[in-house]
Amino acid sequence: MQAVPKERPILFSAPMVRALLDGSKTQTRRVVKPRDVAWMGEHQGLREPDNAIRCPYGQAGDRLWVRETWSIDMLGAFGTDKGYDSTYALRYRADDAEREIHVAPGEPDPYITLYDSQRGDWRPSIHMPRWASRILLEIVSVRVERLQDISEADARVEGVTIEDRHKNGYCASEFLPPSIRAYRDLWESINGAGSWDSNPWVWVVEFTHVPMERR
Repeated sequence: MQAVPKERPILFSAPMVRALLDGSKTQTRRVVKPRDVAWMGEHQGLREPDNAIRCPYGQAGDRLWVRETWSIDMLGAFGTDKGYDSTYALRYRADDAEREIHVAPGEPDPYITLYDSQRGDWRPSIHMPRWASRILLEIVSVRVERLQDISEADARVEGVTIEDRHKNGYCASEFLPPSIRAYRDLWESINGAGSWDSNPWVWVVEFTHVPMERR
């Protein structure tokens, strides 16, 4: 019997969700926590994760289900002799996409409590449950590197938008290629000013999308 892949949640912002959906994002970088590198000497190189330092996002073959900003609302509920026949609408803020969930009469309804508490309100991505997730990723590889070691090719598959940087070319006092500059801006928009210059160790997680028939 084939082993069931391990699954973990992962949060993405709206622009990155859109990049996942259009296929332009196939990598993500996340800061390696200090506790994960406490065993390292000051000048030791950090190699591929092993049993001494495990990536919290998983290993090749594991899966990541995406958490994003979402909402749930009721489209209709009809009483029958077996109970309510209910239909809910899940919406996703990143692209305003919608999908329906149907609960047949007599079936357990895990959504009714959510619906009653915040009818149609946007909910933070951290509160998205597994059943509401629409994007499933499979990890291809995991490695560790310094943030600023990112290549131009890898920056492109981080889902950045670079049109304006191609127009400007290598402007005065800027020596980074356009995709890396775009990724630097993205990184600092998420992690704060100065976070690029601190050049932390990062997990580099490469992934592919899991099609519906393989879920």
